[in-house]
Amino acid sequence: MLPYLHQRRHQIWVRFFFLQVSFLVLGASWLSTNLVKIEPRLFVKNFVLLFVIVSALVQGRVFAQENVQHSSSKPMNILFLVSDDMRTELHAYGVQRAKTPNLDQLAKDGVLFERAYCQYPLCGPSRASLLTGRRPTTSGLYGNREWFGASFPDWVSLPKYFRQHGYRTLRTGKIFHGGIDDTEAWIEGGEQRLHNAPISVEGPGYVTVEEFYRGIWNNMPQVAPGANPEVKPDRWEAVPDKRVLSLGDTKVADQAIAYIRSSKEAHTPFFIACGFSKPHAPLIAPKRFFDLYDPDDIQLPPNFASLPAIPYGFPAGSIRPRNADLFVNRSASVEEARAMTLAYLACVSYVDWNVGRVLQELEEQGLRENTIIVFWSDHGFQLGERGKWSKAGSLWEQGTRVPFLLVDPRAQGNGQSSPRVVELLDIYPTLAELCGLPRPDGVEGLSLAPLLADPRLSWDRPAYTVWNEHGKGITGVAVRTEKWRYAQFFGIGKGAFLTDAENDPHELVNLVADPRYAQVVRHLRALAEAYVEGKTERSPVE
Repeated sequence: MLPYLHQRRHQIWVRFFFLQVSFLVLGASWLSTNLVKIEPRLFVKNFVLLFVIVSALVQGRVFAQENVQHSSSKPMNILFLVSDDMRTELHAYGVQRAKTPNLDQLAKDGVLFERAYCQYPLCGPSRASLLTGRRPTTSGLYGNREWFGASFPDWVSLPKYFRQHGYRTLRTGKIFHGGIDDTEAWIEGGEQRLHNAPISVEGPGYVTVEEFYRGIWNNMPQVAPGANPEVKPDRWEAVPDKRVLSLGDTKVADQAIAYIRSSKEAHTPFFIACGFSKPHAPLIAPKRFFDLYDPDDIQLPPNFASLPAIPYGFPAGSIRPRNADLFVNRSASVEEARAMTLAYLACVSYVDWNVGRVLQELEEQGLRENTIIVFWSDHGFQLGERGKWSKAGSLWEQGTRVPFLLVDPRAQGNGQSSPRVVELLDIYPTLAELCGLPRPDGVEGLSLAPLLADPRLSWDRPAYTVWNEHGKGITGVAVRTEKWRYAQFFGIGKGAFLTDAENDPHELVNLVADPRYAQVVRHLRALAEAYVEGKTERSPVE
């Protein structure tokens, strides 16, 4: 039996015990006041008979509650919903401008994790980490063209693990990074793997000052408005609504709906993975989702900059000199930035619409009560904070924090949010436990089942995110607790910062040198350095 269901059963039986004790106390009290009025032998006989009747009624109620808890003996299905580049830009996360009714309802139906973090702010490594249950510092996988199976053929991915345990594993859309699918993990929907390169095992090295600046000198950013047409992702488009059926994410949802319909009559549980590509650039969505937002209401962040800019008092390694997704090697005017932000929000709403379609089909097929639903994004995204329009290399809150919703119809904590710090790495062992499967060998995350039973349960565990900028070792590591974000950088941009997540949500002030927080810095620095020991880029002067 699953631990949190076992806890529920224990609570029910404890209630049964106290009801019986309460009855005995009341009976004893009545006996003490009426003993002189009733012949003792007759009283005892009636008392025992009444006790048996009441105990049977109470026990019947206990069994009824257990039967509700275990209304179906079938294995639980999994609906695995993924978004790409989505930060916590949902109304459910307190973002008032977001129009996301379906994801908001999903959050109300299950548990919303307020502080969930990726392990690497780039698609391929983040997804590989979650889907293998291993940290990037364990695998050494830091790029978008490396295949974990080439280096670790004995590692069993999340979908393959469920396939090995009798699940129909069905894929649609982007689950692993493009061209690096775990093809053999799927019964249907797997794509041919195009990149089979093993993970680089090159040891830490260093980048010279000349090498670092040569890359900047050779690619000076333009300050004139307008994107370079050769950089195809750096754009947005509101397509006519009649074209919605031809868009990629619409087709992804259509296939998920078809999988759900075909699964109703199947005699085996399903693991349906549905991966949406938006709001990844280019920011393309049907016009009706753009129309949800008033351009005059789009506000830029307080630390907006037209080009990537190292914040005052922060280390150079905290901001990459060029963007990788939007405003690539060019400045962002206020007008362009607001239009791009609106397009990003429109794409989030487009994903929300597709999620709603898939959930509606699950409901119509009568499968909702026997299906665990999880929604997550591979990393966050910066929308102009410090001039950055990307996720790559971001160890800031916007780049590492992700939306994470989990609905298990059996969970006691449904309808609540959890303020505890969790990692995407935790999803693999969580789903295995919720489905009654053994803990997979080698996975490094923790099951979140206890937080589904009690979302505010004590959970003193930080989240870690790393970045490798030059392929010569880790250049940054962030440690996130409920109150603090500490990041340390290595190599040519070395340094550190500490921000107060509660009182400085925009991370404007670096407290790392403030003597009032010296003890906090020592503790978090020790955690960070232990996490990346022997794996960091060296400084040119070492």
